[in-house]
Amino acid sequence: MGIFLNSIAPYESYKELAGTRFFADKTDLIAQVIQSASDGQKYLCITRPRRFGKTVMATMLGAFYGKAADGKSLFDGLNIAGYEQYHKHLNKWDVIYIDFSRLPRNCSSYERYIGRIQNGINKDLAEAYPQYQIDIGEAVWDNLQLIFEKTRTRFIFIIDEWDAIFHKNFVSGENKKSYLEFLRDLLKGRAYVELAYMTGVLPIAKYSSGSEINMFQEYDMSSREKFSEYFGFSDAETDRLFASYQNSVPDAKITRQELAEWYDGYHTAAGIRLYNPRSVICALTDNQISSYWTNSGPYDEIFYYIRNNIRDVRDDLVLMIAGEHIAVKLQGYAATSAELNTKNQIYSAMVVYGLLTYEDGSVFIPNRELMEQFQELLMSKSSLGYVHRPAIESEKMLTATLAGNTSTMAEILNFAHDTESPVFSYNSEIELSAVVNLVYLAARDKYRVEREDKAARGYVDFIFYPEHKNDDAIILELKIDSTPQEAVSQIKNKNYALRLKGKLGEKAKYTGRILAAGISYD
Repeated sequence: MGIFLNSIAPYESYKELAGTRFFADKTDLIAQVIQSASDGQKYLCITRPRRFGKTVMATMLGAFYGKAADGKSLFDGLNIAGYEQYHKHLNKWDVIYIDFSRLPRNCSSYERYIGRIQNGINKDLAEAYPQYQIDIGEAVWDNLQLIFEKTRTRFIFIIDEWDAIFHKNFVSGENKKSYLEFLRDLLKGRAYVELAYMTGVLPIAKYSSGSEINMFQEYDMSSREKFSEYFGFSDAETDRLFASYQNSVPDAKITRQELAEWYDGYHTAAGIRLYNPRSVICALTDNQISSYWTNSGPYDEIFYYIRNNIRDVRDDLVLMIAGEHIAVKLQGYAATSAELNTKNQIYSAMVVYGLLTYEDGSVFIPNRELMEQFQELLMSKSSLGYVHRPAIESEKMLTATLAGNTSTMAEILNFAHDTESPVFSYNSEIELSAVVNLVYLAARDKYRVEREDKAARGYVDFIFYPEHKNDDAIILELKIDSTPQEAVSQIKNKNYALRLKGKLGEKAKYTGRILAAGISYD
């Protein structure tokens, strides 16, 4: 057993995960990978946003295929055990597992980085096949070819974080080219390759516009259906995890609705809706709803993508924060572009990184966890101009509403209207909704704001559900070419307040006032 060849690490990592309370069995992926290889498609690259289970699936495959440990006790109780090919492949292969995010100590050069991997694999081969006098100084592919010629041994390569090197500051353009050539020489057209399974965040085309590693069939979340269900949690999987949470946590504080509101909403090309797996697990483990996934990335990540074209995207931001979908022509990653300048490029990159999701030709904000990051962007970036200015007035708007101060409310709405943005022209109820959402942005810190919520005998435009039951709730109705008095009358006549009062005989959900507010644009 070595560091790269038949390492025990993938087995131990997956075994530890499989023993946790909130484990989801996704071993059906193994059967799909086996089938792909048997159909002649042995080069697979799975790209997904960070923290979407790529490494978990890589360690699962390493634990299943590799000879480092007997996986029978681990896999016999999982879905893969029901497949015909199970015993044929379980722990039958020499696996070379490479995590490209790992660096040698004090690494400051590409040569040191790639040398650790080449030398490490060669040392493992020399130990495993001492009879062939492996030369550690030779190219690793030559030594692998030698072993294949002598023994007909084929290897399975599992490569995690293939694109990690491109984010290192010591890597030059020439180094990147050398790295792609390394992967080509190691894998492309090699008889000793039984399977090459690779994961990363960014598509191969982002870095390789030529033919270096074009043998890989690439599967992303937004355009390829295959493997869709294995990266993220489905509704059914989240139901099972939530049931385990309720059974094992005496003072369970999280509701099933909160999990959906905060972490659901990612769409795949297969039409599957998925939850963010990291956030679900962290929330259930901590017994607390919070922004787990967004806090694991760089600060100001959203602004990084829009900064080159604020002018064209800021109106869209207002609409997306109001829950609208924005039409886009998805471009993978605008793959070879060094900078993101057009809206299509910007939104395509944000889909790749999981900051937006994509469905039926449009992008949108998937859930509350991401929504809070977009709201923070609007509140904090003065460079957003007329979008930023109404947002910073939103605390005053909430205070005025709770006080019934309609003159201040009208003043803030007029302030939002008197801008250069076409969104603020109020030509439709959608645009009015977007502006109202913007001027109440600060309310989302204290309220769960639902738009077009079913209430009694109709749909109300906005309901502000307070986070604390003794705070005031707000029902907000919008009108075009009418009066605010008519909007308030509609709230009363259609009994929208029932949405806040709970069912007959139940204890009231909220004990504060229920305020009816009408806004009309004439």
